[in-house]
Amino acid sequence: MTYALRTATPADYDAIAAVVDDWWGRPVLGALPRLFLDHFHRTSTVAEGPEGLAGFLIGFVSPSEGDEAYIHFVGVSPDARTSGLARTMYERFFGLARGHDRRVVRAITSPVNERSIAFHRRMGFEAGDPVPGYNGPGTSLVTFVRTL
Repeated sequence: MTYALRTATPADYDAIAAVVDDWWGRPVLGALPRLFLDHFHRTSTVAEGPEGLAGFLIGFVSPSEGDEAYIHFVGVSPDARTSGLARTMYERFFGLARGHDRRVVRAITSPVNERSIAFHRRMGFEAGDPVPGYNGPGTSLVTFVRTL
């Protein structure tokens, strides 16, 4: 299947918010506030298929770390998984990061998200050990780094 990729817009937030918890099978919307689409839509991607929203990647070039970019949140519809869509969106983001003279891409995920950890490793990211308290007390997150 072919998916149309386009730059995200702030108006995409409602469609993403409507599906993200179902796609994850647990409540995760709190990790994706509207501000990400309001302020980082130009560096984010939406994928559309015949049924509508098929995936999204929310990412940005770091305003503080001049050599880095960050992928904050990625979702692929269960129907589009194993299609290569996530890889295509990541490759698009890597190109965008290079275009902004970024040489490192970072990301994080929950230690329970084994599929995400495996995917990032396949994409060439190095995974760190879970960092206790990464987002405050009681949270542990796995960090990823990939040199472009």
